[in-house]
Amino acid sequence: MSTLKNSMCRMVDKTAALPAGLRSWAITKMFGKFVPFLGTAGLVFEEVSRERMVVSVKNRKKVQNHIHGLHAAAMALLAETATGFVVGMNVPDDKLMLLKSMKVSYFKRAQGSMKAVATLNAEQVGRMQLEEKGDVLVEVLVTDESGEAPIACEMVWAWVPKKRKEG
Repeated sequence: MSTLKNSMCRMVDKTAALPAGLRSWAITKMFGKFVPFLGTAGLVFEEVSRERMVVSVKNRKKVQNHIHGLHAAAMALLAETATGFVVGMNVPDDKLMLLKSMKVSYFKRAQGSMKAVATLNAEQVGRMQLEEKGDVLVEVLVTDESGEAPIACEMVWAWVPKKRKEG
């Protein structure tokens, strides 16, 4: 895998010396500056790397539905955030990343707090760094406190040059 690091990756590297709990807090605050809504929803970045992103959300009043479970939109946000930030750790600084499609299927009622684990393989990371533009289906598993997956998600992220070619 390439060792090219973008600005997001370099920012995360600066937290490497912090204890795990403090590192998670610092990264959550930094990423919240990129996307302020993450703080509003109370998402927490538990694990951050170029190949794996773990994001969680507690089942609390701000993100609940009418039956006191995690709201469907909060579950989708969890998956979108985990997949988006793992892609964001790999897309070069001269590229713009965009969510191309999001499919969320709800199978059963979620139990308590939830966690999303998004992963990329070496081939996907390499494509992001080498191809001018493209897209990738990012694998994500969203589970609740019981360890079950009440939803299944398909998140496709695209990357394009920040500057359009003239002509």
